[in-house]
Amino acid sequence: METKLSQRLAKIIKALPLGDGIHILEIGCGPGAAVREIVKHIGRGHILAIDRSPKAIKQALNGSKKEIASGRLSFRQVSVEDFELEKGEQAYDIALAIRVGVLDGRHPKTAELALTKIAKALTTEGKLFIDGGNPLNEIPLDRYRNR
Repeated sequence: METKLSQRLAKIIKALPLGDGIHILEIGCGPGAAVREIVKHIGRGHILAIDRSPKAIKQALNGSKKEIASGRLSFRQVSVEDFELEKGEQAYDIALAIRVGVLDGRHPKTAELALTKIAKALTTEGKLFIDGGNPLNEIPLDRYRNR
């Protein structure tokens, strides 16, 4: 059973610079609606979707069996401030965070740690996009690289 994507999520996904072979890290994936749509636009690419909530990851896994089986989508239960690339894991071209509390300005110390972890998980040209713009904001990561 596929659910209809909200207009808001559809606009965010349309604004992303997606293409064949791109590697994406989605932070705070919730039940996985956005990543299931993004998979349709990345060809041979891959998405790793993370969330701190075991319940969210369970929902995402249950709703994403086809995409996981394709090898283009995987999930990991971890908070962004604890996230690290696993041995042999390829760096990501894009990180996407939609409604992620640690990146909304309310928790500056945790945000600093999270942004450092994100920067380390991205390629040198990798970009972080968060919601709240029209429809996205790109967050500069230069000051968090090489920390």
